[in-house]
Amino acid sequence: MKIYYNANIYTPGQPRKTAFIVDHGTFIALGSDQEILDSFSQVKRAVNLQNKTVWPGLTDSHVHLQTLADSTAIVDCETPTIEACLERVKEAAEQLPAGAWVRGHGWNHNRWKNGFGSAKLLDSVTGDHPAYLTAKSLHAAWANSKALALSGIESQTPDPPSGIILRDQDGNPTGILFESGAMAKLESAIPKPGQKEIISNIKNLIPKLWQMGLIGVHDFDGLDCWQAFQTLYQNQERLIRVRKSVPFKDLDTFINAGLRTDFGDDWLQIGSVKLFADGALGPQTAAMQKPYLNSENTGTLLLSEDDIVDIGKYAVAHGLALAIHAIGDRANEVVLNAFSKLRAYEIAYKLPHYKHRIEHVQIIDDKNLQRMKELDITASIQAIHAPSDMDMADRYLGERTKNAYAYRSMINHGIKILCGSDAPVEPINPFYGLHAAVTRRNFNGLPDVNGWHPEQRLTIEQAIKGFTHNPAAIASRGGHLGKIESGYKADFLVLNQDPQKIDPELLASIKPLATFIEGNCVFKDDRLDMDL
Repeated sequence: MKIYYNANIYTPGQPRKTAFIVDHGTFIALGSDQEILDSFSQVKRAVNLQNKTVWPGLTDSHVHLQTLADSTAIVDCETPTIEACLERVKEAAEQLPAGAWVRGHGWNHNRWKNGFGSAKLLDSVTGDHPAYLTAKSLHAAWANSKALALSGIESQTPDPPSGIILRDQDGNPTGILFESGAMAKLESAIPKPGQKEIISNIKNLIPKLWQMGLIGVHDFDGLDCWQAFQTLYQNQERLIRVRKSVPFKDLDTFINAGLRTDFGDDWLQIGSVKLFADGALGPQTAAMQKPYLNSENTGTLLLSEDDIVDIGKYAVAHGLALAIHAIGDRANEVVLNAFSKLRAYEIAYKLPHYKHRIEHVQIIDDKNLQRMKELDITASIQAIHAPSDMDMADRYLGERTKNAYAYRSMINHGIKILCGSDAPVEPINPFYGLHAAVTRRNFNGLPDVNGWHPEQRLTIEQAIKGFTHNPAAIASRGGHLGKIESGYKADFLVLNQDPQKIDPELLASIKPLATFIEGNCVFKDDRLDMDL
């Protein structure tokens, strides 16, 4: 047992509490300093937290953990110019052994003067190396000529299902690939990392997540990542709470193994089947009701309503919920149409009322927000996308941005939200996400003091809930995870500042002093001069 007192504890809706006691990884009691110290006077270990703020531990509800772990070893392509990106690629290629792949991530053609790059441009800096660079959105990629050749992509190669190979006027591939079908064809030529490398990369990453205040993630990477987490679990290396999505291509593998949504424990459990209804806003593959401005393009619908219903019936009949990526307003409407039929199917066959979710929900009108509430579909949002995408969204959508990244409207309609980052698409730091949710501004203070579409700003309390109790609740763990309350697991942070009292512009600068998971201090900053 250990007492913590003289603390500023976040317990919304309750009288102020300044002390708590932890036993066997659980909050046993909370109260005033006098109440706790007097009631548990037999407890010898007591920590004076010196009026530091205590927050619940944070969960990122949408992350690609293996991809993020791997990205630490690849070229950072998030540059203001294509020339700067090419220079980084050249430097990396020069350090690699002959024939090794140059990997990169993060480019955004919308920031570059002449837009997309080409295979020939990459050829000029990569020499004899095949090169493959994924876009910031993860819905497009840029390859050089050698990579295209190794994957068999040439002028006669047809566009694969759910993918587009960008071509020049003569029909030759330019090196730009859109969506998973085309990207997977090239990725199949890249040597796969072994399980030892995957596990090592993930283990190296997790302490960095602790430093940011993360105690849990909802992961959306593939089967290799699931197997890596199982190995860590079997080895008693329970480092972070993981809710693992089911990749659609591996659906039958999970079904045949008898795995169902919520199966597992507080450390490793099965989530939902991940589907993609459309692409992304950046490459204009998000499926829209009306064309993008100055274009006839309405994006790419990757699954029809019937497709989703058929997959959904198969999934729920085998005990698995759905998590569907939908960015554009057309995609969100198609997904909700499908969910309406799926809810009817669940009722007709006396199946559970599954906790289905839509990932991103970036452009959606009020009519469909109301349907989302009525169908009890959870919104998995990434608030940091709003200030990151705002200039591009204004350019592509114009006045339609009033229905974009509409987080406050979701709350007002009674929709439960989950907060995440979509890392490595955006930085995983949850305090960046809190800053974006509350201010709707980027780190340079733009667009102005009110933020982009300020009517969609969240309160700090709403945003915190999206990082704490709501992720636990959708995982059927809301009765003992995600709150600082008696009977809940002692997952908490020690902060030097009170996020509710500081200027919201400073939220992004908060760095936890300590992170606890089940009462164990997994991270302690050198600034914190106390024995925890």
